[in-house]
Amino acid sequence: MKITIIGPAHPYRGGIALFSNRLAEELNKAGHEVNIITFKLQYPSFLFPGKTQFSDDKTPSKIPTTRAINSVNPFNWIKVGKQINAEKPDLVIFKYWMPFMAPCFSTIAKYSKKNGSTKVMSLVHNLVPHESRLGDAFLTKLFVKRIDGFIALSQSVIDDIHSFNAFKPKELSPHPLYDNFGEAKTREAALKALNLDAKYNYMLFFGIVRKYKGLDTLLKAFADKRLNDGNLKLIVAGEFYEDDSVYMNLIEKHNLTNAVILTKSFVADDEVVNYFCVADIIVQPYKTATQSGVTQIAYHFNKPMLVTDVGGLKEIVPDGKVGYVVEPNDKAVTDALIDFYQNKKADAFTNGVKDEKKKYSWSKMVKTVENLYKEL
Repeated sequence: MKITIIGPAHPYRGGIALFSNRLAEELNKAGHEVNIITFKLQYPSFLFPGKTQFSDDKTPSKIPTTRAINSVNPFNWIKVGKQINAEKPDLVIFKYWMPFMAPCFSTIAKYSKKNGSTKVMSLVHNLVPHESRLGDAFLTKLFVKRIDGFIALSQSVIDDIHSFNAFKPKELSPHPLYDNFGEAKTREAALKALNLDAKYNYMLFFGIVRKYKGLDTLLKAFADKRLNDGNLKLIVAGEFYEDDSVYMNLIEKHNLTNAVILTKSFVADDEVVNYFCVADIIVQPYKTATQSGVTQIAYHFNKPMLVTDVGGLKEIVPDGKVGYVVEPNDKAVTDALIDFYQNKKADAFTNGVKDEKKKYSWSKMVKTVENLYKEL
C-alpha cells in the first residue's frame, strides 16, 4: 500500500514521535510505500509546558518526512488535506492522543478522502485525556466521526472508542517494544555513565512528570523506613510539566533529600539506556492511564515493573510474573516494593519479562494495520 502517517515524528521528541518513526520503518520493511507528514507547529509555545518540543537526536529518519501541519491554522488543515487527496494514498494513519488535535486532524481527514479511494484510520494512544478539560467530548466526537477505523493499544482505549462509536471497525494491538534505545548495558557501565555509587540499589520513575502519574504517591511510599533505609535510592528521570513544589515539599517533609535523585530534564534518547540499566525495578504509580510506553522500554531492557491497577496497565504487566499490579495508593506501593527487595524477586521477574516480551513485536502491529485496512 501507499501509506501516509500523520502525527508527531522526528525532529519532535517524545514517545509518540518515536512510535511514528518505528511504525513507518516497519511498514516500509513489510513492503509498503510510506511517508510521514508531521508538524511545522505542533503546539504554540504558550500552551507547551516543557522546555522544548524538539529532540536533540540529529539522526534523520530514513522515511520521507515533511513538516507541513500547523495545528492552529484551519486554512493550513484544508491545504494539507487537499495535498494528501491529490496524492491518493491508499491509507492515511492519524496518531491521536489528545482532543486539542481533533479539529486539525478531522479536517485533514475530511479532505484527504474526498477522492473516494483513500481510507483513513487512527492509531489511538489516548482517546479520553488523563486531565480532562471543557469541550473534550465534543472535540473527540468530531474526530471519531471523520475516521473509518481504529487501532487501540489497550482494551481500555477500545472501550473508550466504543463509547463514542459502537459500529466502526476497531482492532486491539498492544504497544510494541520501544527497541530503538540501543542494547542493554551492564549495571556497572550504567552506573559509571550516570556517576552513581554502586553501593546503593536504585528504582526508577521515568518520564514527564504530571499529576496523573502519581509521583506524590511514590514519594509517600518511599518515606516508609523499611524502604528508605539508607541502601535504596529513587531516580526521578524526567521533566516536570507542572509546578514541582508539591514534590519538593514531600521530599523535604519525609527527609528524602539524600535518597531521591531528580534530573528535572527530558532524558535524551541516548541516555535512556543508562537509567533503565541502573535500575532494579521500574515504578509507575499512575492514578489514571490507558497504556504506557515506559512499560515497553522496561520490557526492552528486561526490567521488572510495578504498575497500578488503572486503565490498561495490568493488561501489559502480568501480576506476579513480570512484577506487581497494585492499588493506586502509597501503602500498596510500599508493600510491593518491600516484597521485591526483601524476598529478592528480581531474577524471577526478569525471567518473566524475557518470556512475556515476545508478545510485543512490531510485525504484529503491521499485521493489525493491514487487517484493519481490509475491513474499511
